[in-house]
Amino acid sequence: MKTICVFCGSRFGKSPVYRDTARTLGRLLALRGLTLVYGGGNVGLMGEVANACLDAGGKVIGVIPGFLDRKEVTLTACTELHVVDSMHARKARMAELADGFVALPGGFGTFDELFEILTWAQLGVHAKPVGLLDAGGYFAPLLQMVEHAITEDFVRADNRELLLHETDASLLLDRMQTHQAVPGPKWSLPVVP
Repeated sequence: MKTICVFCGSRFGKSPVYRDTARTLGRLLALRGLTLVYGGGNVGLMGEVANACLDAGGKVIGVIPGFLDRKEVTLTACTELHVVDSMHARKARMAELADGFVALPGGFGTFDELFEILTWAQLGVHAKPVGLLDAGGYFAPLLQMVEHAITEDFVRADNRELLLHETDASLLLDRMQTHQAVPGPKWSLPVVP
């Protein structure tokens, strides 16, 4: 892995652990020589992870749609900045640039990015590792929902391994580094009773 795409909030959230975790991840990416790919913003956790990576000497690639760039939320200090036409183009470009994906706490946009890239892994579109960095237990309800979907037979049990999760950034990156993709799609059509 040379590049990690981080999905995260454009807000800070209530708990200071979210900011601390974003900064820790940004510094760690720089120290490990990994390039950060992210949504290009200078706000919320997005700004925290990117600025921490830059401050530690790392490389940061931002991908932002033009309408957000015009609202002056762009981190102009990015090592490389891609201004794209739409949110769809943003996700596609980040996916092209990344060797792996990490989600930090965030809202609907973060969930959208995470589940789209996770679905692509499930369908065999890519074989890149996808991880949750569970700061302060933020993702515990989401992980419970995934287990519920497995229990209710909407997600196959072996698809659980597509989503790595840890509370420690270093451990998550270690797991992602050694991730072995399973060949072929990890989905199947339902059996008609």
